[in-house]
Amino acid sequence: MKKKNIRIIIFAAVCIVLLVGAFWRLNQSREASVEDTVELTEVQKVITKDLDKNYPETPREVVKLYNRIIACFYGEEHTEDELYSLGNQARKLFDAELLENNPEDAYFDALKADIAEYKEKSRTIASTSVCDSNDVKFQKIDGDECAYVTASYFINENKKYSRTYQTYVLRKDEEGKWKILVFYQTEGESSEDE
Repeated sequence: MKKKNIRIIIFAAVCIVLLVGAFWRLNQSREASVEDTVELTEVQKVITKDLDKNYPETPREVVKLYNRIIACFYGEEHTEDELYSLGNQARKLFDAELLENNPEDAYFDALKADIAEYKEKSRTIASTSVCDSNDVKFQKIDGDECAYVTASYFINENKKYSRTYQTYVLRKDEEGKWKILVFYQTEGESSEDE
């Protein structure tokens, strides 16, 4: 009789473990499918990009990512925390010299003022583009590898459109990463297909 009771207890315990395991596995697969269907905003995509592991490899890719950040600053809804996260992502793309000339507090104060001005003037960046890879100019300056990348911005201000151009000068740092050293507004060439 004792052996029969022990077998029943062992059988019941095994069944309970199997049932608990099955419910746990079912619950995990439901959670995974919910996570797969969550759509991130552009701001969230930029903020969650791990630049320590996946830094852009070319000067052109650095400027393209910086343009995504700019588009989020001026064209996407974001909280103040998200603004700081976006700004910190942008600052990871900056050369040490540019960071030194733009202390964090001053950078964020200027950024907030600029965003407020854009909103006040009903100005948005409708689109951005970066020159082709063949148009990136490389040059050695004082022993440093530098690259010149031109970007254009299609601006909408009260339903009036204009295009501005900026040239970005990037310098390769000690780790071999291209960092934005300086940027300035330039005259651009318009093509018929733009």
